[in-house]
Amino acid sequence: MILVFGSGGQLGQELAALARQRGLALRGLTRAQVDIANPSQVENALAEARPSVIINAGAYTKVDRAEAEPAEAMQANATGPGVLAKACAAAGLPLIHVSTDYVFDGSQPGTYRESDPIAPLGVYGRSKAAGEHAIREILSEHVIVRTSWVYGVYGANFLKTILRLAGEREELRIVADQRGCPTSTADLAEALLAVAQALGKGRAVFGTYHFAGSGATTWHGFAQRIVAAQQPFTGRFVPVLPIRTDEYPTPAQRPANSELDSSRFSETFGYTARPWADAVDHAVEQLLAPLGTTP
Repeated sequence: MILVFGSGGQLGQELAALARQRGLALRGLTRAQVDIANPSQVENALAEARPSVIINAGAYTKVDRAEAEPAEAMQANATGPGVLAKACAAAGLPLIHVSTDYVFDGSQPGTYRESDPIAPLGVYGRSKAAGEHAIREILSEHVIVRTSWVYGVYGANFLKTILRLAGEREELRIVADQRGCPTSTADLAEALLAVAQALGKGRAVFGTYHFAGSGATTWHGFAQRIVAAQQPFTGRFVPVLPIRTDEYPTPAQRPANSELDSSRFSETFGYTARPWADAVDHAVEQLLAPLGTTP
């Protein structure tokens, strides 16, 4: 049985839906049910569920707010994973942990591989890097999966924000000088279950991997694709104008390059994410088709 912490988030909900579809035994615990930074709550959850593998899908993900709430970010993203790692070590359980492209500073011209040095720019990235470090120090039987630009049909994310703004505004102005790999929660959930199944078969696949949508784009290109995908359903055309990062200042500095090389994951687990644009089209269709409009 797979036990998922952070099951109330967009990824946790996707994992639960996919497990139901596949007939897999999966139990989810929300942050309200178990605070992963609380050792006794975590230990009790493991004793009650008696899982074979743990997935940590929970995190503090408010990148800008983290600059004003560093203690909260560190508690969720560093202390919590450390507590999970200790509990897993005591119980003899493997841990799958989701991390982020924000551990890199974005200065590298090419794609980032797992072995590239990290240099987070802000509180969020530092907290996630600290969580990775805590897990590696405490638990040898771990798999850390770094991903990027995550979106899906559940929760709040960039794709759903753009869909909302496309219905409210006459034009959108989106940053065009930051590159990355948009990653569907549907694909990421598939990837994490592939890891869980490999661990369940006793494969020694421990370590750090990158997994992200195939191909890369800018936030501007990402938004353009979302707007184009919604037009057949809404009949609404909205121009998407490119702007520079310095034209849209935010409390947290973002990496200019967040492109992740996912080849090691594909080679190890035999699964590759869909081309990012195809996955975006599918997510938009999932969200808009049930509303009764016909493309």
